[in-house]
Amino acid sequence: MFTGCFGNENVKAVVSRFRCLAIALLAVLSLVAVASTTAQATEGGGGAYPNGAEDFMSGAVPPPGTYFINYFDYYSADKFADKNGNSAIPGFKLKVTADVLRFIHITDKKILGGFWGFHAFVPLMNVNVKTSTPLGNDSKTGLGDIIIDPFILSWHGKNWHAATGVDIYIPTGSYNKNDLANIGRNYWTFEPIVAGTYLTDNGFEASAKLMYDINTRNNDASLMAQGAKNYLSGQEFHLDYTLAKKIDNFSAGLTGYYYQQVTEDEANGVKVNDSKGKVFAFGPALKYDYKNMAFSLKYQFETAAENRPEGNNLWLKFVYAF
Repeated sequence: MFTGCFGNENVKAVVSRFRCLAIALLAVLSLVAVASTTAQATEGGGGAYPNGAEDFMSGAVPPPGTYFINYFDYYSADKFADKNGNSAIPGFKLKVTADVLRFIHITDKKILGGFWGFHAFVPLMNVNVKTSTPLGNDSKTGLGDIIIDPFILSWHGKNWHAATGVDIYIPTGSYNKNDLANIGRNYWTFEPIVAGTYLTDNGFEASAKLMYDINTRNNDASLMAQGAKNYLSGQEFHLDYTLAKKIDNFSAGLTGYYYQQVTEDEANGVKVNDSKGKVFAFGPALKYDYKNMAFSLKYQFETAAENRPEGNNLWLKFVYAF
C-alpha cells in the first residue's frame, strides 16, 4: 500500500511498493492445499496480501504528485506445511511470477492534518502448481485481483513519517472451484493499514507496516474447502519490517515479514479447527535512488510456516515520480 523513498535527503519522493501480486499469488497457493485432510489456513493457506512487499521507508508516502510503481515478484515453494510445520502434500511445488502495475496520486488537500491520496494495483500473474497426488498439476496466466484505496492519509515530521488507509481487494481474477490453480480468490478483502518510518539524521532507518485483513465469504468454495458450499477465511494480522542504513543514494538492510491468522476459518458456517496459519520471513535488501526514480532488490526466506506454503521470495521494484 504505502511506501516511500524520500527521507531527509534531497531525493525526490520515490515511494510505495507492494502487494497485489500475491493476491493471486496466494490465491493460487490457496487451492493447492486440497489434497490433504489437514486443515488449511484461510482458503488454501494463502492471504490476499503478498507478505514482504514493503521495505525501505514503508511508512513514507510521497509528497503531492503522481507516481508509477512496477513490482516484479517470483515466489517458489517446495513445501506446504501442516499445523505442526511438517510437509502436508506429497510432491508439492508452487511457482508464481507476478508483474504488478501500481498508480498512485497524492493531492495537496489535507484531512486531519494529513495529505489525502489514492492508488490502484493491477496484477498480471502466472501460477504453476504441481503435486504427486491425484490432484496432479495445473497452470494459469492472467489478470489477478485488482486493489484500490480511495482514502490514504499521510503525515511527515523531521525524522518520522506515518500513513494509514484501507486497501480493498476486488475479486477480478479468474476463478474456478474445480481448478487446482486459481489467479483470483473469488471474495472481497478489506485491509486496514497503519505504517510508520523513523529515519535518524545519520541515515539509520526503522520501518514497519501493520495490516489486518477482513475477508468476505466465498459462496462457490474451491476443492480445498473439503465439500463446503461456502467458505469464510479467517481474519489475518501481518506486518512487513525493515532495518536499514542509507548512505548517499544507496540503502541496504534487513527486511521481512510476520504473518499470523487470528480467527479460525468457517466451512458452511462451522468453524474449522486448527486452521490458523503463520509464517516468518527475513532477508537482505538493497535500494538505489536516482533523480526521480528508485530501484530495489530483495530476497526473503520463509521459515516456521504452519498451514500454508513455505518458500522463498525474489522482489524487483521500479519507482518513477512524474
